[in-house]
Amino acid sequence: MTILEPSACGSGPARRRGPRVRERARSAGSIARVSETAGGRTASASPFVEIARDDWAALAPGTAHPLAETELVQLRGLGETLDLQEVQDVYVPLSRLLNLYVGGTRDLHRSTSAFLGERARSTPFVIGVAGSVAVGKSTIARLLRELLARWEDTPRVELVTTDGFLHPNAELERRGIMQRKGFPESYDRRSLLRFVSRIKSGAEEVRAPFYSHLSYDIVPDAEVVVRRPDVLIVEGLNVLQAAGPSGGMALSDLFDFSIYVDARTSDIAHWYEERFLSLQRGAFANPASYFHRYAGLDEQEARDRARSIWHSINEPNLIENILPTRSRAKLVLRKGHGHNVDSVLLRKL
Repeated sequence: MTILEPSACGSGPARRRGPRVRERARSAGSIARVSETAGGRTASASPFVEIARDDWAALAPGTAHPLAETELVQLRGLGETLDLQEVQDVYVPLSRLLNLYVGGTRDLHRSTSAFLGERARSTPFVIGVAGSVAVGKSTIARLLRELLARWEDTPRVELVTTDGFLHPNAELERRGIMQRKGFPESYDRRSLLRFVSRIKSGAEEVRAPFYSHLSYDIVPDAEVVVRRPDVLIVEGLNVLQAAGPSGGMALSDLFDFSIYVDARTSDIAHWYEERFLSLQRGAFANPASYFHRYAGLDEQEARDRARSIWHSINEPNLIENILPTRSRAKLVLRKGHGHNVDSVLLRKL
């Protein structure tokens, strides 16, 4: 960010250091707004600054690249163009920023404990990752897990997706909301809140349900076990939602840091369609797949089906529930048409 530093001799004009930072102009109701004044366009007050990709990459120039190409292939999602340069430019600096936040939180814990005369252990640092279907948030969450685990002071990093807290398909059918799977009401939000609350309280071991993307359902008697990590990443569509009308605690209240993965709706729709086609040619061919019925479609039929699902389910969920939570994030990754991050919006401290 922009820092004004006096010249070496202590007089004369200050010189500007650090990456160029600009306010993002967005439409009404978004992160930042632009107003017209007699002197030209002036950005109104916003809690965010936008950092161009090149300037963001310059924030961690001396950090060694920790991943090999073979590891990246295993992390990359369908249809994504994530490469080693993107990792170096965007995600290595992000992992360094998160590492600094973890360290700062631990320092605050030590100071607070000393002030209170306590010796309680610090609790896991919790990161929320939100965004639409097909925007790449799952890949980003997996990548951050790998990068953060390679910092010396955060070797134990766990990742949990909110898919495991979807109601089982039988329950969704009973409630008549199977076609709204992924909408807020399709989740067991109380169980999810209890799970993260126990992690944040410092419980030694916490268990979550296991979700299968093959069967598109919760797997009975299967669990994800989390044992007191240094960092927990919680990834899901609606993790940044505010508390309901009745009040109470929201899941995001338990986050120490939150990330929203953003892109134009038209781009996300295109990525969803291409991903659907990739799955239709691959995973859907498995007779055990919930979507095996789509395996025999020709390309045009598959595209038509993907567009129908997008317009009837995923786009309404994005517009009604997911996109409105963007401004609640501490950091927004803004993707361009090619699935690459163009800029980063960071909440001001």
